[in-house]
Amino acid sequence: MHDHRQLGRELGLFDTDPLIGAGLPYWLPDGAAIRHTLEEYIRGAERRAGYRHVYSPVLGKRELYEISGHWAHYSDDMFPPMDLGGEQFVLRPSLCPHHAVIFRSRAHSYRELPLRMAELGGMYRSELSGVLGGLTRVRAIQLNDAHIFCTLDQVAQEARGALEMIRRAYEALGIAPSRYRLSLPGPGGKYVAAPEKWERSTALLTEVLDGSGLPYEAAEGEAAFYGPKIDVQVTDGAGREFTLSTVQVDFHQPERFGLQYIGADGAKHRPVMIHRSIIGSVERAVAHLIEEHGGAFPAWLAPTQVAVLPISDAELPNADAFARRCAEAGLRAEVRGPASGTLGARIREARLVPYQAVIGAKEAVDDRVALRLRDGRRLEPLPSEDVLARIGALVDTHSTEVWDQAAAA
Repeated sequence: MHDHRQLGRELGLFDTDPLIGAGLPYWLPDGAAIRHTLEEYIRGAERRAGYRHVYSPVLGKRELYEISGHWAHYSDDMFPPMDLGGEQFVLRPSLCPHHAVIFRSRAHSYRELPLRMAELGGMYRSELSGVLGGLTRVRAIQLNDAHIFCTLDQVAQEARGALEMIRRAYEALGIAPSRYRLSLPGPGGKYVAAPEKWERSTALLTEVLDGSGLPYEAAEGEAAFYGPKIDVQVTDGAGREFTLSTVQVDFHQPERFGLQYIGADGAKHRPVMIHRSIIGSVERAVAHLIEEHGGAFPAWLAPTQVAVLPISDAELPNADAFARRCAEAGLRAEVRGPASGTLGARIREARLVPYQAVIGAKEAVDDRVALRLRDGRRLEPLPSEDVLARIGALVDTHSTEVWDQAAAA
């Protein structure tokens, strides 16, 4: 069992400092490389699925969250308002009110729907000190969030599409859900009082889950305050379950913000708002990846993808040249020369790196590299261009394999 808090610090991925504050981790270069790569994967997947990206402020007037319902139902988890020029501003606890306002800022026709809006943006939760830990419970969150504005007839298809994006992302990340949960309201919770809307949204999500063939369990008391949701649950090495991804149907905020589109009949209609997150918070996703892979990340996500190991100082120029070609090909490479220790010591030090490119005198003469794969396989020396092409292909396709079987045979 791996503890991401310990391993993340040992690998130099992130850390914390009391001067910055509890629940506010900072990312070191290797951790930042993982985070950046993960965010770019998400943005690329969203672009291919027809999402348009936006940016919105991390602050909003208190009135914004009063309209959305967050202030009435969620204020205990929000930071206190800041008084500025006679107005009160709040660090946002969610991105959805901002996206509702962005949708409202322009007139929309039914021909534009579904309108898919996405953002990787910051939000803030005033978590108590006692529950903070590592990257899993933090106060500053980078959320992979998206909102789909659509007609009622489009809800089921859009929700199914979101679940398929989640499935593909998990495959690329080398992780698996432990279960799917239909999260419903429960007694005593702070929920929007609109029984008819709850019934409609619950029926829609149940239809999506039943039609997908995915096994799921209903759980009372786990819904968002404005509607039910499909939660994709994962389990860490200690057996603790948490939500990583979610799909939600919301009739509440479109009504509160007065959202509308012009239908084929020329009349105004209210859109449905689907909340969708592929990996939830980047912090929690990276924490799970650290524990799941023990630092041996899929090659496309690894902070260092290629460790270039010249056998002696004579091959250092060749190693530097190969590392530059790796960088030009979009690969993260690092030269670890003889000054760092014996070849054996450097190989052991680079045990978590997917590819170790050993360059000796013979390889230097022929512009070849002898690859050692992270899984222990050793390949015969190959032309450097061939190596770059094959590694690049696996990285570009977000494969969890370190080498294709045909090439390794």
